[in-house]
Amino acid sequence: MKDKLLRALRIILAPLVPLYGLVIRIRNRFFDTGRFKSEKVNALVLSVGNITVGGSGKTPMVIYLTKLLKRHGFDAGVLSRGYMRTTKGYLYVSDGNQIFYNVSETGDEIYQTVVECGVKAAVCEDRVTGARRLIEDSGASVIILDDGFQHRWIHRDEDIVIFDQEFITAEDNYENRLLPAGNLREPYDALSRADIIVVNRKFSGHKDVPEKIKKYFNGKPVFYGYYRAVGFEDVKNGEFFEIKDFVGQKSLIINGIANPDSFFKALNPIGIDTTSRMIFLDHNNYNAEEVQRIRKEFYASNSSSVITTHKDAVKLNRFKRELDDIDIYFLRIEMEIENKKEFEELILQKANKI
Repeated sequence: MKDKLLRALRIILAPLVPLYGLVIRIRNRFFDTGRFKSEKVNALVLSVGNITVGGSGKTPMVIYLTKLLKRHGFDAGVLSRGYMRTTKGYLYVSDGNQIFYNVSETGDEIYQTVVECGVKAAVCEDRVTGARRLIEDSGASVIILDDGFQHRWIHRDEDIVIFDQEFITAEDNYENRLLPAGNLREPYDALSRADIIVVNRKFSGHKDVPEKIKKYFNGKPVFYGYYRAVGFEDVKNGEFFEIKDFVGQKSLIINGIANPDSFFKALNPIGIDTTSRMIFLDHNNYNAEEVQRIRKEFYASNSSSVITTHKDAVKLNRFKRELDDIDIYFLRIEMEIENKKEFEELILQKANKI
C-alpha cells in the first residue's frame, strides 16, 4: 500500500522534474564555466558523496577512509552537515579524544563516525566555513567531506561517488529519475566530476552495472564495496560477542535507516530470526515513548534480545536506564573493497601530495 501511494505521488510530481533538472544543470554550468567559484581551504579535501537520496553507504565509506588515513599517519578530520541534528551552524564535535556534544546535537552519522574512529570532526551546513574552522580548531591536514558531492562551493581534491548496487541494477526502478519524481539528486552525466566510483553491493552478490548506466562510468576507476558482519556489541556497555553466539536466537529487530530491508538481508544469512521487527523513519531520533513501545513489543514477542544497527545504537544508548532489563545489541559491520590494494593506493597517492 505504501509503495502504491509513493508511486502515485511520484507520478503527480513528475511535471516538476524538467524544472528541477533545469535548475541543477544551470547551477552546474555556472561552476563548470567559472561563474561560480569553488574555494580552496588549507587542507587536502576528499569528498564522499552520491547522486541519489537514500542509503548508499556514505558513512561506512567515510569510516573506511578515516581509518585508512589515520593508519598511515595522516592528520584527518571529518566534516558533515549533521543531518537531522537539533542545532544549527558550526559545531566542533570532537578533538579525536573527547566528544563535546550529544548525538541529537550533532546528527547520528558524524557521531557514529567519531565513536568508531576517534577522529577530529565538525558539523556545518556551509562546507567552506566548516572546513576552515575545523582546520583552525584541530590542525587537520586532510578533510573528509561526508555527503559532499553536491557541495561545489568548496574545492575538493578527490570526489568519491558511491552507489547502492540494488538501486542501479533494479529492472523496474521507477526511482531512477530526477527528484521529485525519483531519487536522483543529479542526472548521471554529473559523474563527469567524479574521480572514483564505488558500487556498494552491501550484503548481496556481485551484479554487473547495466550498460545504460555503465556508459557514465567510462574512464573512471570503478570498485565494488561490500559489508562484512563482524559481530554484535552490547549497546549499553560495549561488550563484544561473536556472531555464533546469536545464531538461532529469537530477537526483536529494530532500525531507522533509509533501506531497512538491507539490514534484514544482513541478519538472515547469519542465522538471526528477523520475524519480529519494528521499523522507524530514517535518522529517527528515539524518544521515551518509542522506547516504551520497543519494550512492550520485546516482551509481547517473547524475544531474547533486541538487535539494531550501529546508527540506531548511538541514539538508543542514552536510554540505558529504560532498557536496563533488556539485552540490546547492534550488528557491527565493516566495509570491504574488492581490489582493496588498488583502491587504497589511489587514495594514499592523493593524500601524499599534501
